[in-house]
Amino acid sequence: MDDRRTIIVTGCSSGIGAHCARALKADGWRVFATVRKESDLAPLEADGIEALLMDYTKPETIAALVETVKERTGGRIDALFNNGAYGQAGAVEDLSTDVLREQFETNVFGWHELTRRVIPIMRAKGHGRIVNCSSILGLLPYRYRGAYTASKHALEGLTITMRMELEGSGIHVSLIEPGPIASRFTANALAKIKENIDLEGSVHAQQYKRQLKRLDGRGPISRHKLGPEAVYDVLTHALTAPRPRPHYLVTKPARQGAFLKRILPADLFYKLMRRLD
Repeated sequence: MDDRRTIIVTGCSSGIGAHCARALKADGWRVFATVRKESDLAPLEADGIEALLMDYTKPETIAALVETVKERTGGRIDALFNNGAYGQAGAVEDLSTDVLREQFETNVFGWHELTRRVIPIMRAKGHGRIVNCSSILGLLPYRYRGAYTASKHALEGLTITMRMELEGSGIHVSLIEPGPIASRFTANALAKIKENIDLEGSVHAQQYKRQLKRLDGRGPISRHKLGPEAVYDVLTHALTAPRPRPHYLVTKPARQGAFLKRILPADLFYKLMRRLD
């Protein structure tokens, strides 16, 4: 019998998910890592990780994932790390409702579907850990990131409410709120803004030119950007501490932003945020 602790980690093709899946395995976890594309399975499997296909926008793949993990583990899922997401850039007025809905399907509704399927398994065992990788933008506003910011604000509210409702069940719930982390996130955001936003016809066309430079790597790079190991450092605490925290802020900009929001008058704080590109 395999007595290793079992965890599902989503969004493991690159970045935070890929790093955390490998680090968790090295630390003795039995890791089930999800990706959306078949081509992303082999690199994980080569490292001894059980890789499975799952797409947050396709409920049937979520159901299949959970059933597969249950079958392989004898009904044991000790932890879930919801991580897979993308960021739709663009001014709020330029976002069609369908584009906004698509953002929520991946970043909120899919996470909710997977989490609801895992909770009964954890309840049956009397313990579990659920960690959602949010963003500092779940706490702060940021221009031209309205869809992503809205999805992460929604995730924050849903997660903390769930944390309160699960108190006493043995299931602990936490949020990780990173600032800038090295990953393919900006490359994916670049593809989405080109796909879904009228960059030339918008009243925000000039601003979009600056945004595109930032997304394609031609703009300034944050000197505070950290590697995905910074997320893993707090993930391990959320997964193993007797009393994990509700919020884990990662990177200096994230901690500074949350602090300034607490101490500054709202008008002054939003004016400060307005100046950020």
